[in-house]
Formats: sequence, C-alpha cells, structure tokens
Amino acid sequence: MPYPRKIMVGLLGAALFAAGGLGLALTQDSADDEAVASLQADRAAGQAADRSLDRLTESPSASPSLSPSTSPTPTAQPSPTRTATRTATPKKTATIPAACTAYSGNKLIACKLLPAYGFAYSQMTPLVKLWNRESGWDETAENSSSGAYGIPQALPGSKMASAGDDWRTNPTTQIKWGLGYIKSVYGTPSAAWSHSQSTGWY
Repeated sequence: MPYPRKIMVGLLGAALFAAGGLGLALTQDSADDEAVASLQADRAAGQAADRSLDRLTESPSASPSLSPSTSPTPTAQPSPTRTATRTATPKKTATIPAACTAYSGNKLIACKLLPAYGFAYSQMTPLVKLWNRESGWDETAENSSSGAYGIPQALPGSKMASAGDDWRTNPTTQIKWGLGYIKSVYGTPSAAWSHSQSTGWY
C-alpha cells in the first residue's frame, strides 16, 4: 500500500537529518582527533624544550659544588717547640758568724763549731794559741817521738776515730774530737791553754 506523500516527505527528511547528524558526528570526531594530535605535539615540543634547558643547566661551565667529603682538609701546623729553660738554683752560702770572719781554713771550721760544744766565740783566742803550739793547725801533723797526730795531737791518733772514720785526713773530724776532748778534760779552751803553758802539754 503506497504511503501518502506527506509521510514520504517526512521519512525522507528524517533520513536526511539522520545522515546529516552522522556526518556532523564524524566531522566532530575528526576535529577531536586533530585537537588531541595537536595537544600531543605541543606536549612533545614542551618536553623537548625542558630537556634542552636541563642540558644547558648541566653544562660543564657550571661550578660544581664541593661535597663535605671532598672539602680540603686544613694542614695541621706544627706547634712551636718550647725550649726548656732551667733556672739556675742559687747555691746556698754558709753563713759565717761575725765573730769568725777574721778566720779562714781550719781555724774558721773550729770557730763555727764552738757554740755546738757550749763555748763562747771568745774561746777562739786561747784555742788558736793552743793548737798553734801543738800542730800549727795541720791535719797531717804527726809527732815522730810520741805518735800524736792531727790538729789536736791526739795520742794515739786512732782515738779520733770516735768522731769519724776519716780522722786521718778530715780536719772537721779532728776538730770535733779535739773540742770534745777539751770540754771533757779541761772545761774550756782557755783552761786547756793555761795547762799547756804550765806543763807543756794538755
């Protein structure tokens, strides 16, 4: 049964409209593909530019930064050597009593020892006279006839060993023994000198 003319026209219009829509859709899809391709091209160009910029910033002309492990180690400077200076210790000088400054040698030794035996310094005068007569203050003086020996003319000389083993050569040892002998027998050098004057010996 043939369709009415209006119906045919309507169907034909609908068909054309559908065909146009399909063409529009195809046209739209094509446009979208071109836009995507253009966007991808732009992105690729941007990435290429970034890589070029990275190569420029990594150029050898750029000064490399030193890591802490590669920093130069300062050379230790040798410390100056201290020269040891030794201060000279002053030698102690034995104090000489004012009353003994007139004497020297063996007589000075005897004068300084007087107080140790309870004698006043004034006893030095008779002591000098006594031992001048006996030995002349010579620690090696020996009486060939009696065997008396040393400054005080101990008889025998070995008696002085009680004052020290070095009695033969040490004047201090001999003087100590002599002062002790005078004190124990006569009391003072003055009394010993008086006895020597009256008898010729003490």
